[in-house]
Formats: sequence, C-alpha cells, structure tokens
Amino acid sequence: MSVGQELLDVPLADMVSQLAIGIADAQETLDANSLKTTLALAEETIEFVPKIVGLIDEDAGTTNVQVVKAKDIPLIAFIRPTWYQFSEVTIEVGMDIKTKFSTSLKVGVSARAKVGFGPFSASIKVDVEHNRKFGKEVHGTSRMVVKMAPVPPPPSLLPEVDIRFKES
Repeated sequence: MSVGQELLDVPLADMVSQLAIGIADAQETLDANSLKTTLALAEETIEFVPKIVGLIDEDAGTTNVQVVKAKDIPLIAFIRPTWYQFSEVTIEVGMDIKTKFSTSLKVGVSARAKVGFGPFSASIKVDVEHNRKFGKEVHGTSRMVVKMAPVPPPPSLLPEVDIRFKES
C-alpha cells in the first residue's frame, strides 16, 4: 500500500478525533502532575525566619539580637507550581506524487536481393522494438506543532494562605 493511499484511507474525522483524544490524555497527565506537585508543596513544611530584631547599645557595650521564627510553614505559601494547557495544535500533511511515462519505438528495415543466371531471390527484414516505461514516486510528510502555555492553577485548588506574624 502506498503512502498516499494510507493517508487517504484515514478519514479526516477520525484523524481529528484521535488528535483530540491524544491532547485530552496529555492534558490529564499534565494536570495530574501539577496537582501532585501542589499537594507535595502543601504537605512539606519549613522553619521560616521572617524577622531578626536587634538592639545594640554602644554605651553599655551590649547586643541583644532576637530571631523571630515561624515553624511549620507550608512551602505552598512561597512556591506556586506551574500549570500548563495546550493552546494550539496544528497538523500538516503533505504528499508529493510523481508519475513518469515514456515510450520508445525502434524500427529497422533491411533489404537483400540476388540476381544471377538463374532464379531470382529477394528478402526484406524488419525489426520492430517497442518499449513502455512506467514510474511512480510517492513521498509523504507530516508535521505536528504543539504549543503549550503556562496558566494559573485553578483557584479552588490552592489553599488560601494567610500567615501573619505577631509584632513584638
């Protein structure tokens, strides 16, 4: 089966449907990965030092430095995972079909005659050569371009983070 015939055998509706299903499956995988990252960042906590307060008394020669620490702050408060979506998909299919046809004909004629004191003889020789050549070249190319864009995460998915520090 030729490349051209294979491309013609796939109905356009099936090609578009398979592309859409492939994109939906890929989008589902991307979303699952982003969700997994979001949940991991929400569960992982760190000790955060938002403020260092100090007082230096040069007259008394004393230094009083206090580190204000906040424990168990989820990483999601500082890092927002990236979500992606397919913004554009393009499929290009091209075919280049070349057919060649050539024919040749060769004709050769020769004659001979003999005359003498007896019977007379003559002959004619004809050579005919006929050639036909057929050729077909089929080249198929396809190209797929997929563009993805980062998007903000679904608003209801991320927890609202409202962490404030008590002023001393």
